[in-house]
Amino acid sequence: MNVQFKKGVLDLCVLSMLKESDQYGYELANTLSEIIQISDGTVYPILRKLATDGMVTTYLQESQSGPPRKYYRLTGLGKRTLVSLQQEWLTFSKSVNQIVGGDIQ
Repeated sequence: MNVQFKKGVLDLCVLSMLKESDQYGYELANTLSEIIQISDGTVYPILRKLATDGMVTTYLQESQSGPPRKYYRLTGLGKRTLVSLQQEWLTFSKSVNQIVGGDIQ
């Protein structure tokens, strides 16, 4: 898949995944890499940026299988940003599909 396509939507993907539940970094990275073929290391800079921008918060939780894990949770700002990005994505993808003949499913 084209790298430029991926770069533009990774924030949206991470925020969407966190809408469903709090997750730790490796869990997010693993799920994303299975779906859109990115390296695990791609997710961590995105998570740091989202935290710096106030869209996610973090907390540590003990793990049965090792050291505590850092979990990520959407903030109110993150939830509002997600809604905005989802609307922008739907508008954009609909427009692109019209241009490229988009009956793609």
